[in-house]
Amino acid sequence: MKQIRLLSGFFTVGFWTLASRILGFLREILLTAYIGPGPVMDAFVAAFRLPNMFRRFFAEGAFNAAFVPMFSKRLEGGEDAEGFAQDAFNLLAVAVLALVGLAMVFMPALVWITAEGFYGDERFDLAVDYGYVVFPYILFMSLAALFSGVLNATGRFAAAAAAPVLLNIFACSALIFGTISGGEVIRWLIAVIPAAGIAQLTLVWIATERAGIRIRPGRPKLNPEMRHMVRIAVPAALAMGVTQVNLVVGQLVASKTEKAVSWLFAADRLYQLPLGVVGIAVGIVLLPDLSRRLRADDKEGARNAFSRAGEFTLLLTIPSTVAFVIIPAPLVSVLFQRGQFSAEDTAATALAVAIYGIGLPAFMLQKLLQPLFFAREDTKSPFRYAVVAMVVNAALAFGLYPIVGWIAPAIAASVAGWAMVALLAIGARRMGNEARFDARFRHRAWRIIAASVGMGGVLFAAIYLFGWAFQIPGWRYAALFALISVAALAYFAMGHLFGAFRLADFRKALKRG
Repeated sequence: MKQIRLLSGFFTVGFWTLASRILGFLREILLTAYIGPGPVMDAFVAAFRLPNMFRRFFAEGAFNAAFVPMFSKRLEGGEDAEGFAQDAFNLLAVAVLALVGLAMVFMPALVWITAEGFYGDERFDLAVDYGYVVFPYILFMSLAALFSGVLNATGRFAAAAAAPVLLNIFACSALIFGTISGGEVIRWLIAVIPAAGIAQLTLVWIATERAGIRIRPGRPKLNPEMRHMVRIAVPAALAMGVTQVNLVVGQLVASKTEKAVSWLFAADRLYQLPLGVVGIAVGIVLLPDLSRRLRADDKEGARNAFSRAGEFTLLLTIPSTVAFVIIPAPLVSVLFQRGQFSAEDTAATALAVAIYGIGLPAFMLQKLLQPLFFAREDTKSPFRYAVVAMVVNAALAFGLYPIVGWIAPAIAASVAGWAMVALLAIGARRMGNEARFDARFRHRAWRIIAASVGMGGVLFAAIYLFGWAFQIPGWRYAALFALISVAALAYFAMGHLFGAFRLADFRKALKRG
């Protein structure tokens, strides 16, 4: 029953995250069609990445790693969890307000640090201008992350997982309305981002109230509990934000080549689809579950939860990786090549997608391994590993740029991702059996890989025989749909045949979800 409950949580978060990512895809399709790679899109990407970068530190990073385990343990033990959440809310609000104030003053410096190659051309002034509008988004999203943490710890995943859908609904509506009205489309887009943040915060705040936990703004208190949380949160912020930091380093390098920031952004959006659906679902559901089990000294239950999360991760990650490596060009051409997005843009973005695809399992496994440390309130070890990974990323990104050009950041990010996974896996070995995969995982893991390789063979054959269909106007959409459908059927048929998974597990989890 506990296994089904855990899988149900994965599917609930995964469903809403998938909905958000699909709408996010629509947002990027509209963005690339109506604006296209160039100075305006480069500037928007750089400006929008600023609040998202800090969000990973203050929200997903610090609060998933520090607040959620501490809140879960207090909730389980009946130790005034609501009061703890109230103090954390007040402290976070003051900290992020201070950050927003500093960003408003030093916005040109922030843009220069993260996109130095823009300096001296129109992209720099545009990025600074857009940054002033979109940066306050971090305040609403950081506070929303706290409410989401409360909801996740109580086993209520739907509202928190559904909140990001609102940003993409707002953004898509703005892009469409801006185009119809004949105005400057980018202005409509950046204007709705703070409004979407307010809507997301409102949704999870109301859901928290309905869950019986009342949180109101008040004077921050730096009591011993908050000091302890901050000590855990600071290293966790960097450990969880390493991928975002690597993206910023990549942007800094790519900003030296016109359009490269836009190409890497489009590729990042594509591989973020499975990463968001699977990786975020695993991280959100696994962390509070592990925290509760470790508090109850349920080591066997913790091992089972970790192993089932590992199965779920491999189940969708490995076939996604195979697809990104084998068919990046058809994916990019169908999804993005229209309007201002040319065939040249497709070729460049497809190369980045293939390289990011090689790193995708590493990015996923980080989401699986980090909760092992955070559930034990150990954030210093992942912090040290993150520093090593960032050094690897920066060295490769800057070192390879003179040799391979703008694609260097994608290579660096993938290699650094695998370095981070290796360090996390080595560090987890000292934790005991609860941090080791069980016999069922080992039995199924290689079968999942075998089914994925078989699916790759089907994809390769299909492209070899029917790739011409992607060259016929109007046929490429049907061709991609058919290609994905055939690949999915092949994967699940071979997976079931090899014993990689049981379809009954999915039916039970979906029924419960």
